Amino acid sequence: VQLVESGGGLVQPGGSLRLSCAASGITFSIYDMNWYRQAAGNQRELVAGITRYKSTNYAGSVKGRFTISRDNAKNMVYLQMNSLKPEDTAVYYCNSALGAMGYWGQGTQVTVSS
Repeated sequence: VQLVESGGGLVQPGGSLRLSCAASGITFSIYDMNWYRQAAGNQRELVAGITRYKSTNYAGSVKGRFTISRDNAKNMVYLQMNSLKPEDTAVYYCNSALGAMGYWGQGTQVTVSS
């Protein structure tokens, strides 16, 4: 099983980034998919999730700014991040979840700074 994130980088406040996560080795369409983030010195937190039925949920701090989506044909999940703030700086992780089973990617760094 592999989850590979991409799309992170350095962006100015107010800017946008689109994170991608490519999944392999799982029956992607039956998994709920999530994006988590972990800032330095903080615990990992759930940012956004999308179920196998494409229902979505968001952390309050990103609601209205971030959008999660998935493409089951490509085994991909995305996180569109707009109006980025310095407090969004973190390592972002892709997660797949099916009951008690879960897998993690290696993470991609997002830095929001002027």
